[in-house]
Amino acid sequence: MTLRREQSSDFELRLKGYSLLTAEILYWMPDHHDLLQSFVWQTLDLAPRFPRLHQFLDYWRAHIEAPLHSIHITHASLVTPAELKLVGNEFRLN
Repeated sequence: MTLRREQSSDFELRLKGYSLLTAEILYWMPDHHDLLQSFVWQTLDLAPRFPRLHQFLDYWRAHIEAPLHSIHITHASLVTPAELKLVGNEFRLN
C-alpha cells in the first residue's frame, strides 16, 4: 500500500499523538428554529488544539445553514509511542 506524503495511516497518526475524538454537535434546525438536532462525528485528532475539529467546524459555519448551539467533545489516547516495545529476539516454530 502506497501512502501519499500528506496522508498518513491511522496507526502513523496515533504514533504522532493523534487519538480518537468524538464530538456531539447540537445545532438549530434551519427550517424549525425552535428545535435542536444532534450530530455525532468521530475522527483522529491531536489534543489540546484539535486542528481537525476546528477545520470541520470552520467548514460547517461556512457551508451549512444550521447555526451551532453547543459542542461536547470526548478525546481518548489509544496508542502512544511509549506503548511500543522493541523485541530483541524472534523465535519461529515450523
